[in-house]
Amino acid sequence: MDVILLKDVEQVGLRGDVVNVARGYMRNYLEPRGLAQPATPAILGELRKREEQRARHEARSVEQAQEIADTLTKTVLRFEVKAGTRGRLFGSVTPTDIVDELWRARRIRVDRRKIDLHETIKRIGRYEVPITIFEDVRVEVKTLVVPEGGELPSDDEIAAWEAEERAEAEAAAGITDESTEAEAAVEAALAAEEAEAAAAGAEESDAEVEAGEAEAAEPEPTPDELVDAGWEAHESGAPAKDAEPADEAEPGAAEPEAETEAEPEAEATPEAEADDESRA
Repeated sequence: MDVILLKDVEQVGLRGDVVNVARGYMRNYLEPRGLAQPATPAILGELRKREEQRARHEARSVEQAQEIADTLTKTVLRFEVKAGTRGRLFGSVTPTDIVDELWRARRIRVDRRKIDLHETIKRIGRYEVPITIFEDVRVEVKTLVVPEGGELPSDDEIAAWEAEERAEAEAAAGITDESTEAEAAVEAALAAEEAEAAAAGAEESDAEVEAGEAEAAEPEPTPDELVDAGWEAHESGAPAKDAEPADEAEPGAAEPEAETEAEPEAEATPEAEADDESRA
């Protein structure tokens, strides 16, 4: 939905801008805090008239811009704001605040989009705020941001605050870096352990595969090889390797008769031959 910002909202827009936001963001944040209102046609028409009136007071030529610049170089803006420790503001000084103060103090109108602040002012101190008046006409306006009801600290004190904050930020960044390095080291150690375990498992698996392949590669003996092995074992008197046991005889089966060796005939002597002849 379209809304008109009533105040500057960081990362959303400046006061008077018409922006599109989610309904929930408008209902739950912007509207309850008085930061925006719905952009109705009537309000938009009034806003355009106001912008036209302001534009009449802005510089329309280089000569007018130079006159405004000469006035602003003699101007010192002063903002009294609530601040905490080390001069940090409870809020900030925005381009819209500077535009309003210029109009209040000098009746000079400038476009807030021509105030070249890289970020809003969030600390007590002395500032030079750059403003583009018209094309190449540019001026820096002295601006003092002081604590409410107090005096502006010295430059040395402000510099000491800034140094302390930088040191704390660097220390916090160092702790974060050390924590990140420690986490990375732990992750690397775990990854190394997992890699070693995976490698050991792979080696065991490869050994098992090689053993299985070796067993599969060894050919089983053929029946003829088993018979030959049996005869060799019989002749050597050793049991046959890998020889299959002989089948047990079935009950009642006739056992084969043992073969007897024939006795060799006695050779005839001369005396026996003479006896045979006398008998004849």
